[in-house]
Amino acid sequence: MDKKSSNVVWHGGTVGRADRERLLGQSGATVWFTGLSGSGKSTIAVGVEASLLGIGRLCYRVDGDNLRHGLNRNLGFSAEDRTENVRRTGEVCRILADAGVIVLASLVSPFRADRDAVRALHDEWGIPFLEVLVDVPLEVAESRDPKGLYRRARAGEIKDFTGIHQAYERPTSPELVIQSHLSNPDASAAAVVTLLRDRSVVHTQG
Repeated sequence: MDKKSSNVVWHGGTVGRADRERLLGQSGATVWFTGLSGSGKSTIAVGVEASLLGIGRLCYRVDGDNLRHGLNRNLGFSAEDRTENVRRTGEVCRILADAGVIVLASLVSPFRADRDAVRALHDEWGIPFLEVLVDVPLEVAESRDPKGLYRRARAGEIKDFTGIHQAYERPTSPELVIQSHLSNPDASAAAVVTLLRDRSVVHTQG
């Protein structure tokens, strides 16, 4: 997975991110929602997407499950495959954010080093990366179990399941923590939009 291409040179152009951001009237950024399966990551991202659309901001949801239907369809859930899943997703987010889009990525992404690597990718290009921990106790996530994954993991039908077989490594310094079991989805989405305003990704007049 770490094989590097050879004889490849970066091809620059005359149009930069600042030009695209002026066209769109916004700043590109990635909001990375991380947390246990069933924590509410995708639900909150959907709410943020609707809120941003409502104020005329271009955004795009990059959902981990959705990417596994296409770009990442050849990856499983071993530690190595999870790392590659996050790496590929991070590259997609960086490209979209460089285009001036506000990217809403929701993945379990259980390993801290993988998320830090995606942050480093964004830092390399000077793109804001906002890590949002959707934090619920395991028993809450398991009680929701919207896809029946915890039940199947407990029954031995799924291996390498985060929270059951693999540990989830919490972020040490996320930009935002949302306890979705203590807040409704609308309030959670509003907290993310407030974060985007505070970081000048979404301007106050938007």
